[in-house]
Order: sequence, then C-alpha cells, then structure tokens
Amino acid sequence: MSERRAYLYKGIGETVGVVTLDGRPERLVAHWEGDDPLDAEGVRGVARVRKIERAFASAFVALPGGADVLLPLRPDMPKLVEGQLVEIEIRTPSRRDKLAVARFVAETDGEPRILEAAPSIEELLRLWVKSGSPTQGLAALEAVEAAEAEALMTVFALPGGGDIAIEATRALVAVDVDLGNRDGDSKKAARAANLAAFNVAARVLRLKGLGGLVVFDLVGRGHDGQAMTTAARNAFAIDNPGVALGAISRFGALEMTVPRRARPILDRLLDESGGLSARTGALRLVRAFEREGRADPGGRLAGRCGPAVAQAFEALDAALAERIGRRFTLEVVADWPNDRLEVSAS
Repeated sequence: MSERRAYLYKGIGETVGVVTLDGRPERLVAHWEGDDPLDAEGVRGVARVRKIERAFASAFVALPGGADVLLPLRPDMPKLVEGQLVEIEIRTPSRRDKLAVARFVAETDGEPRILEAAPSIEELLRLWVKSGSPTQGLAALEAVEAAEAEALMTVFALPGGGDIAIEATRALVAVDVDLGNRDGDSKKAARAANLAAFNVAARVLRLKGLGGLVVFDLVGRGHDGQAMTTAARNAFAIDNPGVALGAISRFGALEMTVPRRARPILDRLLDESGGLSARTGALRLVRAFEREGRADPGGRLAGRCGPAVAQAFEALDAALAERIGRRFTLEVVADWPNDRLEVSAS
C-alpha cells in the first residue's frame, strides 16, 4: 500500500509544501513573497472580456488588478462580446511563455471582482494527504531540499534496473525509457522496464508540475498495447479528470495528455538561461544562514555568494536579521554563479 506524507516549510520569503510517495518526492509547491495571488489554480472571479480572437476560439479576459487570462471559447458557451462580464475560474496558472488559462462559469454583471481566493499551500497539502497536519520544522526543510534536488534532475532510475529521461519542450514532454543493465530475458526485461516507467514518470511529472502532451518512447518492440495503456491509466489515475491516452504507434511511442494544474516548479527554480535563478539562490542562502544559526546560537555567521544572489538577498536581509539577529555578513564574489554559496560560523 502506497504511503503519502506532507511537509510544510515556512521560511523567510517563502512557504513550500512537499508530498512524498513511499519516501520519494511527488509534489513540490511554493509561494514566494510578491507572487500574484490571482495567478493560481482555483481563483474564481468576475472578469471583463478585453479581446476576442474567434480565429483561435479564445478570449482574453482580465480580473481586477490581474494580468490577462486566456479563456477558451467552446461551442456550448454563449457568444461573448468585448466589454462583457463573465465569471471564470483559473484552471492553469501562467507558465514562463504562456498565459494563465481559465474556465468559463457563467455570464454575469456588476463589477470585476474576486469571488474566491486560491487554496493555501497548507490546504493543498491537506487535500492531497488526508492524514493529520503536515510535518514542519527541520524535517520539512530537508524534504523541501530533497524535492528541489530531484525536480532539477533529468534521469530517474527504475526499480529493477534501467532508467527514464524526462525533458520538457515547448510542444510536449518527452519520456525516454532505457533498459540499462536490467537482467533477464530481453523481451521480459523491456516489458518490465516499460511498466515501471509509467509509475516513476507519473510521480516525477507531478513533482515537476508538468503536463500537456506527454510522449513515452518505449523500449523494445512488439508491445502489449492493452497492458501498457492499462498501466499508464492506473499510474496517472490520480491526475484525473483530464487524462487521455492514445494507442501505441508503430514506432513504439505512447502519447497521452495530462492536465496542467500547477506552474512548473522549474519556472521558479531556474532562470531563462536554464541556470539557478538569483531568487532561488537567495532563498537557499537564507536557509543556510538559519541552519548555521541554529547549530551555533551565539556564533558569527559569514556568507559568500555571487552578485545577482546578493542583490536578491537584499529583500530578505531585514527578515533574516529579525529572526536570528544581526550577526551575519555577506561577501560578494564577482565571478560566482547563482548556485555557488557558502555559509560558515565562527
């Protein structure tokens, strides 16, 4: 029987939630100070139709104080006009290169307004793991750092041998299954690796916050289509409603769609160049100061980081001083990248 546990870390400038599945991270959600509260799944409100693009069957709508949101137009919806008020629900938060996507609820009147805020991270954790309060404190911080490390990985080991590589592009998420050094009859080994790949991939896609079109490049040939699609359906059952599977192609590829319900966590952790973002580095620096401060309550703390991280750290400096005291210094090293940090006590 699978076991899920929830962890809630309330740090300086961030609140982070983690769900583990049998000890491995399955979900990683974060709220940073300054986040747009309207750019989150579950927000409901009255929005004004700003522009209609019938050629793309979409409308651009805006909640009060929020950015534009994409509203797909369906045949069963009433015909909308620009300037009209509609009730919507945010279904998919924005991504780095995509607007948030909303669901049409009803035509309405009055003024643009917020009807319901998004669930908090603690509420999400209780929804996903219905067994008591989330674990907090040092154990939660350790769970967060382990989840972040795994979310940044590309290759993931399969039980029994072999691995999968998961890579997201603008068009789709590719999952490549590799047999590796899995022992035994090659046909049976390929079948076992493919079946295991669905469970691992389902967990990792939830962890990374990825969805949309997902293509599995299965290992071997002559696949048992019914067994493979059943295994995939079971592995992604928790992501319903919205999961759909296609038949295995003659090239050994299985296509499926998985609903997007969260902002990809790598949009937070990485910058546009693919390196660790300055904000992520600054938050990690704060965690390191706090950790060393707890280990040495009376000691002086010295940190070192690159210039971009130091600049992002400025917004967190006062809160850190209030929590652990003004007993830390920070040296900026000009050529250090965002992922190089040092903190020591004396």
